[in-house]
Amino acid sequence: MTVKVLVAGDANLDLVLAGDVVPRFGQAEQLLESAQLVLGSSAGICASGLARLGTDVALVARVGRDLFGDQTVRLLRDNGVDTAHVLRADAPTGLSVILSGVGDRAILTLTGAMAALTPGDVLQAMARTLAMSEPVGHLHIASFFLLPVLAGGLPELLAEARAAGFTTSLDTNWDPAETWAGVEACLPHLDLLLPNAAEAVAIARSLGGESTDVQAAARFLAARGPIVAVKDGAAGGFAVAGDGVFHAPGLALEVVDTTGAGDSFDAGFLSAWLAGDDLATAVRWGTAAGSLSTRGFGGTGGQPTRAELAAALAAAT
Repeated sequence: MTVKVLVAGDANLDLVLAGDVVPRFGQAEQLLESAQLVLGSSAGICASGLARLGTDVALVARVGRDLFGDQTVRLLRDNGVDTAHVLRADAPTGLSVILSGVGDRAILTLTGAMAALTPGDVLQAMARTLAMSEPVGHLHIASFFLLPVLAGGLPELLAEARAAGFTTSLDTNWDPAETWAGVEACLPHLDLLLPNAAEAVAIARSLGGESTDVQAAARFLAARGPIVAVKDGAAGGFAVAGDGVFHAPGLALEVVDTTGAGDSFDAGFLSAWLAGDDLATAVRWGTAAGSLSTRGFGGTGGQPTRAELAAALAAAT
């Protein structure tokens, strides 16, 4: 039986707006090129990417008792994600408004119900997984800084997960406060840390690292426990473990939307790593999954199947 993956974190919709998206106040009306309401959230996109690659995956998250909550759960199920652990909270479902410009974007987020996720919610999902899965499973945490209750107890939760036999990973995403508080205590309990290049440098510097070089920052973090797999934009990605550094370029293709590409990288990397592949292969899978995800609109519109990813890698080789 394959490893069951629990992805714990945020769950919300993205309202992605493209065109003339830089706001001008004074009641000026601006005309957009497009507006789409799609599945968002780092955890939700990663879970969907894993399911698309054939991984047995469940999402642990909280949504509201509202229309957006219903739609979030429906889209997750449509993507093949087990939603038995998506709980309802007495708060509005989170929402991100993405202002998608040429080469960059701005994100406005209401955390809403997602912020109510607790360590106890995750422990309950872990207990059910232990009763049903062999081997034990993997726990991936996403959007650390949007989940204050979960983040406050995360070091203890990760330690308990590893003691129970789970492997663990964390994608912090960006810290809106830019203090990166709480990450250091998690590092000894992680098998994998999955930042992007800017996050890797920022986390390392918050812990006393002095270099602005992303590879040096990744080495600095890897010395504190986890394998560090870094999403490096158009340059692809790399992983650092011990003295080894494993690089892979991104795929050359026409980009429609980069929303969630890093979360799709996480899905590709985890899929290969959990299957027992070496780090070089896992990085190739991560960069290919991230690249292919940009073919469609929103975080899940272009996510590849396992066959599509393998074919793309074979063609690139």
